[in-house]
Amino acid sequence: MFSLEPSDDVQSVRDWVHEFAADVVRPAAAEWDEREETPWPIIQEAAKIGLYSTDLFAQQAAEPSGLGLLVVFEELFWGDAGIALSILGTGLAAAALAGSGTPEQVGQWLPLMFGSATDPKLGAFCSSEPDAGSDVGAIRTRAHYDTATKEWVLNGTKTWATNGGIADVHVIIASVDPGLGSRGQATFVVAKDTPGLSQGQKFKKHGIRASHTAEVVLDNVRIPENQVLGGREKLEHRIARIKSGESVRSQAAMQTFERTRPTVGAMAVGVARAAYEYALEYACQREQFGRPIGEFQAVAFKLADMKTRIDAARLLVWRAGWMARNNVAFQSAEGSMAKLVASETAVAVTDDAIQILGGNGYTRDYPVERMHRDAKIFTIFEGTSEIQRLVISRTLTGLPIR
Repeated sequence: MFSLEPSDDVQSVRDWVHEFAADVVRPAAAEWDEREETPWPIIQEAAKIGLYSTDLFAQQAAEPSGLGLLVVFEELFWGDAGIALSILGTGLAAAALAGSGTPEQVGQWLPLMFGSATDPKLGAFCSSEPDAGSDVGAIRTRAHYDTATKEWVLNGTKTWATNGGIADVHVIIASVDPGLGSRGQATFVVAKDTPGLSQGQKFKKHGIRASHTAEVVLDNVRIPENQVLGGREKLEHRIARIKSGESVRSQAAMQTFERTRPTVGAMAVGVARAAYEYALEYACQREQFGRPIGEFQAVAFKLADMKTRIDAARLLVWRAGWMARNNVAFQSAEGSMAKLVASETAVAVTDDAIQILGGNGYTRDYPVERMHRDAKIFTIFEGTSEIQRLVISRTLTGLPIR
């Protein structure tokens, strides 16, 4: 029987995460937004109850409907986007590890990304560069193999890295054969204290300010040969096949983004929902001309559009999550569709929320101002809206849209 109702297990997890978001995350949101620091006390609280753990990610990723992780992300971002990204930012590095690593590599490095209930750790996925954001084929970070020492040597600078420089494990995209463009890239894992790895500039951002974003500098970073994900032998075999003219799936960074786009969509839905709910309550209580402003058609219709867009975005996110979990191919770039619609919905809904609150919405005394700042990032990171439209249109037409 067809049903859009989440299973009892999914609903139970959703309620549990929502309670944490309401009781722990939301009350601290304004403080950590102002501080622009990683909210370690809240990460520690999440770790204590098992919300920040490899077990939770593994269990929810394996949930048959594909909705497990999506409801976790939506509820936490409903609480606050900056704090939620600090809690869940490690997930992107974990996805890259799980997608490209051998079982042995996943078993070794995944626990080091999350740590324990009493000592949580962080992971960072490092793909973007100063001159290579959406254009992952322009990555200039290089990795060459030193046959004398049997080590990889990495050099370059990564930027816009969530948890960059402070993470215990950095997952880094680098070019091993620049002549092949994006097809000559590989993914490496580097521990925090490895000589030559350092934090560069820490960015002061418009939104998600409780999440640490920084450059990661790689200066002759030497790592053992087994720290290339998938193994050196597999990498060399793939490079040889490409050079012989075989068609080989490429772009390590884009493979990671494909797997995570539905979860980014869920983040955006969470922020949009939070802003809508606040605006709805405000419209029912705030009076002008002797009546609640929600009685005025201009406000009521705006609320109707907000709710409709949120529910439509969620359905696209859920479809993409179900397809990804059940190995149904994205024939029409459904992952990009979900991310595109959800991210632009978050921007539009938070903007409408400010409009409904009027001058109050423009002040930091009301949370929709922060939600509006947070929402914008979803149209930028892990592929801009323009890139999503490019991916979708190329998939539909089969033409090299430029």
